[in-house]
Amino acid sequence: MEKVTGIGGVFFRAKDPKALAAWYHDHLGVDPVGPVPWRQAEGYTVVAPFPEDTDYFGDPDRPWMINFRVADLDAMTAQLTAAGIEVRTDPDWDVPEIGRFARIHDPEGNPIELWEPAGD
Repeated sequence: MEKVTGIGGVFFRAKDPKALAAWYHDHLGVDPVGPVPWRQAEGYTVVAPFPEDTDYFGDPDRPWMINFRVADLDAMTAQLTAAGIEVRTDPDWDVPEIGRFARIHDPEGNPIELWEPAGD
């Protein structure tokens, strides 16, 4: 069976696409669409449909959540906090064999999960 080889893009609607792309660039290091798009580091990518009534994403009006891998969750959360971005952590979210997690929201309220994989 032929399989896909990775995520080629994440596309979603935004009230102010230009400003939101700048926010992702400035705070998460994701380069906006251009002649050379952001190139992610090799690693795991989880594709997991959730039940329609899940509260895992927070706001039930948000049908999706993006998860970004990070190398150093503590450094990333400190950087985001210093920039005035609210970062939520919960020890119950951390799973030793999977990794550590934190949550933020972009300026339009979209949920973002940050994941430091175990062993990285």
